[in-house]
Amino acid sequence: MSNRYIFSSESVGEGHPDKVADTISDAVLDACLSQDKYSRVACETYVKSNVCIVGGEITTKAQLDVEQIARESIREIGYVNDDDVFHADRVFVNLLLTQQSADIAQGVDARKVKGKRTSKQGAGDQGLMFGYASNETPELMPAPIMFAHRLGRRLTKIRKSGGAPWLRPDAKSQVSVIYDNGKPVGISNVVISTQHAADASHDKIEKFCINEVIRQVLPARLLSRDTEFLINPTGRFVVGGPQGDTGLTGRKIIVDSYGGMGRHGGGAFSGKDPTKVDRSAAYMGRWVAKNVVAAKLASKCEVQFAYAIGHPDPVSVHIETFGTATVPDAKITRAINRVFDFQPAAIIDQLRLRRPIYSKTTNYGHFGKNDKDLTWEATNKVAALRSAL
Repeated sequence: MSNRYIFSSESVGEGHPDKVADTISDAVLDACLSQDKYSRVACETYVKSNVCIVGGEITTKAQLDVEQIARESIREIGYVNDDDVFHADRVFVNLLLTQQSADIAQGVDARKVKGKRTSKQGAGDQGLMFGYASNETPELMPAPIMFAHRLGRRLTKIRKSGGAPWLRPDAKSQVSVIYDNGKPVGISNVVISTQHAADASHDKIEKFCINEVIRQVLPARLLSRDTEFLINPTGRFVVGGPQGDTGLTGRKIIVDSYGGMGRHGGGAFSGKDPTKVDRSAAYMGRWVAKNVVAAKLASKCEVQFAYAIGHPDPVSVHIETFGTATVPDAKITRAINRVFDFQPAAIIDQLRLRRPIYSKTTNYGHFGKNDKDLTWEATNKVAALRSAL
């Protein structure tokens, strides 16, 4: 019997208020790591109207001009138009930064202190993290989120190249994929909402988005006469970005991960250095899950593990293959534990996470990108997993 259903995922552009905040936070992190690879960074950004607040806890030897970092990030996104209330040169930047709590630091530091059971580097917080992979796209990612990201990237590429001068930075996309027995067989609906100049007509925007964006990046075999295109469905999107809405670091965690197809532990990624397992362990989970699928041990794999603050070993490691495994899940779990080391310090070393690479992750998902710096996308443990079995 056919199991037919529709699953939707969304993406957001670089100028979306939450992504503006993520971009600034990750730019601050990279600036710290470029000078001091042992920086401890938990940077949060808030943007609204013509105000940008950068706060958090940073312990680093780096010499930073955080205000300038924020302005350059805003400029790179594209908030430089004369009609922008939120403008790179005119925004008011406020800094609320302190050092990392000494209590948290002693849990993370690789040293023995009273009350801590081990001298090893511990997790920076308790929490649970997930990693996911699926063989339905070449990137081993779910199709809906990858398709939504493609639309956003295409819009941004055209906007920054000057191909459509009326485009503005804020944008959202959404794709609804039809599945039959777990395989993508069609696209039922595509939504694009893009900010635009006041003199751009809705008809012009609609034709542009369908012909120059959607049909250029989505698979033609999945589009049909029944596919519905909803372009700027409110009819007008002139007021956008932080002028139209509030932005805050870490509010797009489903966009950042698997579009809802795989679960998320709850901890955001952007602005956090790799001692924070919210970020580093989520990258580790993706690396593990992707290698399981690449090794053809399952066509879908979700990995979950959890930590206690200050403790080096995960308190649990669990996998779910949704009935797609070619060997029992218990055997895959044993192989994973033989091949991968889940201690926070080992994750940092295995994935080489003390580098200023995080601005590459901020937009259009932290997973599924073809970039050698994003080590968690490598499928270099396939042979080791097969051998461990």
